[in-house]
Amino acid sequence: MGGLAGAVVVAAGVDHVVWGFQELGQGHFTGVTKVLLSLVISPIIGFWAGFIIHRVMGFLLRGAKPVVNKYLRQVQFLTSAGLAFSHGANDAQKSMGIITLVLLLGGFLPSFEVPFWVVISCALAITLGIMSGGWRIVRTVGFGIYKVRPLHAFDAQLTSATVIFSASMIGAPVSTTHVVSSSIMGIGASERPKAVRWAKAKEIVSTWIITIPGAATVAIGAYLVIHLIGVA
Repeated sequence: MGGLAGAVVVAAGVDHVVWGFQELGQGHFTGVTKVLLSLVISPIIGFWAGFIIHRVMGFLLRGAKPVVNKYLRQVQFLTSAGLAFSHGANDAQKSMGIITLVLLLGGFLPSFEVPFWVVISCALAITLGIMSGGWRIVRTVGFGIYKVRPLHAFDAQLTSATVIFSASMIGAPVSTTHVVSSSIMGIGASERPKAVRWAKAKEIVSTWIITIPGAATVAIGAYLVIHLIGVA
């Protein structure tokens, strides 16, 4: 969203971006405002949903023997699959939308319909990306925020899958990493607030804040360079 908005601002002008501020005053969510609200609200929901779900699961499993961890690990095949499905139902759609937009503007498509090869390409790219370069993020989320054990992992996956899939159903683009991280923060806060690495949490939040304007800046710079090369 930041990259697209930045490119449109420098190429066509600020008025060509659907900001959605006026519509928000009328109770309608659209454009940049809808995206920003989705990105801001979803981690908050993830935090409190994780907080509540962990409290409920802790109550249901009170007095349980350690052997319950075995069953929690087995159930995680389902919750992790649900999280993966919700991740693809939301994150991959953003790339598909941008690629389809380029194809439409370039005259390669008669209407805004996502070609099947775009779906396959985005699914393959997001899978290969996770397999090749995503482990640093996995370690940060799994160990850098709170010491995650089977119950925490189950609660985080269940919370994140529910929040992200719900967002997908209403057309709200969110970040899987944001929701998962915030859910783990909520789970840790519900159990041992002092054990949560809040410094790491602040570091993660700060990256959330700079990502969109950073992407917009890069898009503006890329457009200017390409435009200059084209003029020359």
